[in-house]
Amino acid sequence: MTYAASLPGQPRGGAISGPATERAVCVLAPNPSPMTLDGTNTWIVSEPGSDLAVVIDPGPLDEGHLNEVVATAGRAGKRVALTLLTHGHPDHADGAARFAELTRTDVRALDPALRLGDEGLAAGDVVTTGGLELRVVPTPGHTSDSLSFHLPADAAVLTGDTVIGRGTTVVAHPDGRLGDYLDSLRRLRSLAVDDGVDTVLPGHGPVLNDARGAVEFYLAHRANRLAQVETAVEAGHRTAAEVVAHVYADVDRTLWPAAELSVRAQLEYLAEHGLV
Repeated sequence: MTYAASLPGQPRGGAISGPATERAVCVLAPNPSPMTLDGTNTWIVSEPGSDLAVVIDPGPLDEGHLNEVVATAGRAGKRVALTLLTHGHPDHADGAARFAELTRTDVRALDPALRLGDEGLAAGDVVTTGGLELRVVPTPGHTSDSLSFHLPADAAVLTGDTVIGRGTTVVAHPDGRLGDYLDSLRRLRSLAVDDGVDTVLPGHGPVLNDARGAVEFYLAHRANRLAQVETAVEAGHRTAAEVVAHVYADVDRTLWPAAELSVRAQLEYLAEHGLV
């Protein structure tokens, strides 16, 4: 038997939907798949005692889910006052415009094309709503517009797809870049080591109770995969598809198209550093 405590990041057992920390509640979107795991985690974040809430990643354009997010906040005596996006992938952001209509809120994101309202998000920004404090942490690599949100009062970080609750994430080449992603993982490790962050609230999968362990696993996994890709190229596997078939032979073939994106990012990284 495998125990959660022995898995990278110590994933929390039980239902994914529901309270995760004192300030964060998850509403799981009904879009499970091999890529989205159990579905997209939509996060409602608010300060105890406040009647205002922030929603991070409304998820897909699913009317039932969007209404359930509003209703979950309402049952807690909260009104959604702001919507934030970790990045623009459809499973996180397609419902944002409709959610903004339902809640009459602005949508803030790094990518101007995703914003509704006058304000975006940038490194170093601090979002304060109803006494809540969320610090914007740039974490590009999965996509160029990926952000995380540091919730210092709960010693937690909301990571979108940069770190997920089970398995590892895709570097979505060409928009995503491996060098950026490795830098982002190191930035998250610094949050754990220097700022006391111990909980990861991911965009998919269960909450992780060991932020540092999760990030260090990701860094080791990426280093191992990069070495495997380099070895595969040296053995004569030249195209991304050939490398995937060689390196990811033990991975479900339905995930190979996503793996090929990461391999393209790895090949680009190796070429940039003169290693292939």
